[in-house]
Amino acid sequence: MILPTFHHERALLRDGYFPVGVDEVGCGCLAGPVVTAAMHLPLQSRLPEVRDSKLLSPKQRERLAAVFAERGYRWTIGAASVEEIDRLHIRQATYLAMRRAITAFLDAGYATGSAYALIDAWTLPDLPIPQRGIIRGDALVKSIAAASIVAKVARDRLMCELHEQYPAYGFAIHKGYATAVHRAAILQHGLTPLHRRSFCDSFVSLPGMRAVK
Repeated sequence: MILPTFHHERALLRDGYFPVGVDEVGCGCLAGPVVTAAMHLPLQSRLPEVRDSKLLSPKQRERLAAVFAERGYRWTIGAASVEEIDRLHIRQATYLAMRRAITAFLDAGYATGSAYALIDAWTLPDLPIPQRGIIRGDALVKSIAAASIVAKVARDRLMCELHEQYPAYGFAIHKGYATAVHRAAILQHGLTPLHRRSFCDSFVSLPGMRAVK
């Protein structure tokens, strides 16, 4: 397994920049918002278990998020709603959510120097700070991996809360992804306001499909 490093962050710090890792969670879901995080992970953090959130268990992610909070590490969350995803399509909605997270980070005054965004895979249009899109960034870059963890924790918590509104769909279990259980629930119960209609066209077109209020 390749573990993420601070290689990119060290280079930016040497050049006088303040590195900010950025990642998204939920792009491929059938339901719920896309959630992003912008985070600065200090070089002295000494947390070897930080890696792509997909490689960690929920308990590991929650524990690391708690450590980040206890140590006062700085991050902000951005999101794009289901309505924005359907209106803008997922790529533009993800751009919007990432810009929101980065803007919140800058507005909070968390960057103690000239901020530089290290972004997993994406390059954002109209970003007011320098950036670098890194393919497999959440696997290779420590601050992006940390951002993936806090974004995942934030979105999972939200989907567990939304589960209480629509318990028949199992959001607390699959977090809105297109699992067999989720697809079966849609076929049985119809679509909720939490579902991305642009992602569920094949379900919507089925005879007898209905929407849940």
